[in-house]
Amino acid sequence: MSAYLQIKDLHKTFYPHGQPLKVLDGIDLDVEKGEIFGIIGFSGAGKSTLACCINRLEKADSGTIELGGTDILSLSKDQLLKQRHKMGMIFQNFNLFDSMTVYQNIAYPLEISGVPPKEIKQRVSETAELVGLTEKLKAHPGALSGGQKQRVGIARAIVTKPDFIISDEATSALDPQTTIQILDLLKEINQKYGITILMITHELDAIRYTCNRMAVLEGGKITESGLVRDIFENPHSKTGELFAKVFMLFQSPEFTKGEGI
Repeated sequence: MSAYLQIKDLHKTFYPHGQPLKVLDGIDLDVEKGEIFGIIGFSGAGKSTLACCINRLEKADSGTIELGGTDILSLSKDQLLKQRHKMGMIFQNFNLFDSMTVYQNIAYPLEISGVPPKEIKQRVSETAELVGLTEKLKAHPGALSGGQKQRVGIARAIVTKPDFIISDEATSALDPQTTIQILDLLKEINQKYGITILMITHELDAIRYTCNRMAVLEGGKITESGLVRDIFENPHSKTGELFAKVFMLFQSPEFTKGEGI
């Protein structure tokens, strides 16, 4: 495999109340084509800002982001719109249009791209079948469970046939059983279509279940990266150590018997 996403020396500072707040501080990251790569960190580590810089919902201050050999930060507005057709985004809070049906939500990115109605119908139908929503196409989001809403979000992200998907805390609002179902769906999509997935989360089990490689984000920096197994077994950062300790606690006999906490 070859690197599909390459980030070098990425910086981003916000200015709340006129005071500088550095959120990304020299990020370096390589994600290989066709893999599901995990980024884990606590709240405030810069995870969502990194996601927004990659798809340019936020403009980075400096550094480079290359996606499939394209320099994202140098694109014009029109070029960026075309590039985003190759990118999908899955959000924690689903980001669905409540006034639209499931069909209309999935079809939306195709409609704004000018895809012919006949092709839209075919692609929505195929995508809905893949994510298990064929029977829900006429329903509105308000009538769906959290897992079904996230399936709509995933369908909308992949209906454009992207090369790359960012999953930003996609399972954080879901119960454990539904989380496993969504993670299995992401793995199926990755294997079936070879879509590169960047999974950004604070959930230990999501990373261990889905990813082979990961990076730890701490204070706006990548403090370590490598195989998931190696980082959990031999962490080299404060955040990595804390996550490893929490994972070991969850696996302890006392905790599983309900006697730990």
